[in-house]
Amino acid sequence: MAILSDADIKKYLESGKILISPLEDPEIQIQPSSVDLRIGNEFKGFRIIRKPVIDPMDKSDLESYMESFYLEDNEPFIIHPGEFALATTYETVKIPGDLVARVEGRSSMGRLGITMHVTAGYIDPGFHGKITLEISNIGKMPVALYTGQRVCQIVFETMTSPSEKPYGHPDRDSKYMGQERPITSKIKHDYEIKNRFKQIKLFK
Repeated sequence: MAILSDADIKKYLESGKILISPLEDPEIQIQPSSVDLRIGNEFKGFRIIRKPVIDPMDKSDLESYMESFYLEDNEPFIIHPGEFALATTYETVKIPGDLVARVEGRSSMGRLGITMHVTAGYIDPGFHGKITLEISNIGKMPVALYTGQRVCQIVFETMTSPSEKPYGHPDRDSKYMGQERPITSKIKHDYEIKNRFKQIKLFK
């Protein structure tokens, strides 16, 4: 694999092979080998609940474990030490079938103790939508986040050949394709979880 340089990123954007919309300030956002992305205006955080554990086998809707927060442009979202929240990028991104992408936190955020993804930093070829940010505060002080603030960067890598079944292919279980807002985990739709549900029903 090879990482796209700023020159190649511009070529891919100009040809429409990569979509980043809106890319309002390319001179600032396009970095030597990445593109800075901004945070959107909707966040999801866990409710304080009495359940002892989040169990994907539990038929309860995981959506009920979280609540949404919509922010005005100058209104901060405060993430406290030890807290976790979901958000999305302000930009919508489309990845062609012959590239993969990674989202990395910006150094300026890391130095405040803020991480922008836990495990979902990898973006499949063919993905189209806003990118989910899994935000954690591992520092000692609360930190304010503002809509439109540059918080992460996306890196593009070439593949040896285009994917036969990119994300969004009819044969793929592309649960988060086209997402426009922070989406709670859809782990209960994973094949192995659904299959176990079926087995439990058969033995009842």
